[in-house]
Amino acid sequence: MVNYMLMITAELENLTNLQPQGGSDDPNYTYYFKMKCGNCGEVTQKETCVSLNETVPLPFNKVTTNLVQKCKFCGREGTVTMISGKGRPLTQEISQAGKYAPLMLFECRGYEPVDFSFGNGWKVQSLEGTAFDGIDLSGGEFVEYDEKGECPVMISNLRATFDVVKKML
Repeated sequence: MVNYMLMITAELENLTNLQPQGGSDDPNYTYYFKMKCGNCGEVTQKETCVSLNETVPLPFNKVTTNLVQKCKFCGREGTVTMISGKGRPLTQEISQAGKYAPLMLFECRGYEPVDFSFGNGWKVQSLEGTAFDGIDLSGGEFVEYDEKGECPVMISNLRATFDVVKKML
């Protein structure tokens, strides 16, 4: 079992607190990424979707996981379990420092998550406090105008990485 922290960053213009609509622990937010088999190295062609509100019981023990998937190439089965409470929003300070913010922790057995896809269901707020909800980042950016702050706002240069976490945070 290996723990992977999904880390995100972006250029935020007059914005702060980028995160999924209900926060990083939103049970209704779906994370999309490809999976790399730990046995044969094959990467899934389609994105896998995982959310906190979807669980699958594991056979022979009394625990659940968020995803059980079989590699189409070698047939090996793997699991992904989401560990909530470890993420936080991407703030303007983190963004300007060129750093990444932790979003969600995934405990993976037999698979490695790769290529996170930003999709729909994000929220952010302007430095003046205006909330922007239901943002679709699948196009790679968000551009709007903050009437209250009388300034343009923008999210661009979205990047994500999965970092191996040695210890539980």
